[in-house]
Amino acid sequence: MTRFADRPGTALLVIDVQEDVMSSAWQSPEVVSRIGALVDRARAEGTPVVWVRHEDEDMPAGSPPWQIVAALRPSAREPIVEKRFRSAFEGTDLDTVLDVLEVGRLVVCGAQSDFCVRHTIHAALEKGYDVALASDAHTTTDAEIDGVTIRAELIVAQQNLATREYVLPGRTSRIAPHDQIRLS
Repeated sequence: MTRFADRPGTALLVIDVQEDVMSSAWQSPEVVSRIGALVDRARAEGTPVVWVRHEDEDMPAGSPPWQIVAALRPSAREPIVEKRFRSAFEGTDLDTVLDVLEVGRLVVCGAQSDFCVRHTIHAALEKGYDVALASDAHTTTDAEIDGVTIRAELIVAQQNLATREYVLPGRTSRIAPHDQIRLS
């Protein structure tokens, strides 16, 4: 159970679903569609949606690659957290946004599974949040490490396994498909 006794709420955290990131991501159209379904459900259930957007030299703020994909649009009421590091908590106001929303549990989706999704989940759990990862609503690209190519689908599966088995005292870490995950 979350360490935030005064934060009973849940938020949907949509990480880095941006034009550049998603242009070469594994199963991008399917993942974007599943994220869209989660966003629609969250809005219908009154669950806050918090967007995270990454900026770096390849995706400078305001550029076409930096934009959230056209199929997904934050509403004017939904916060967008701008970040420059892999964890959405590092150097951002995400903790403050979640505090104002009284959120102690995060449902996570987005990109990239092995970078920003992973680091944000780990930071959230270490800070005291409960986390649920939408197991079929995050993605990445193939990675090459020391001459070995690791397929994106294996990276996604590994992140699901790591999230499911992440155990810290007083917190929960779960996975479920997008259409079975509890939002409220």
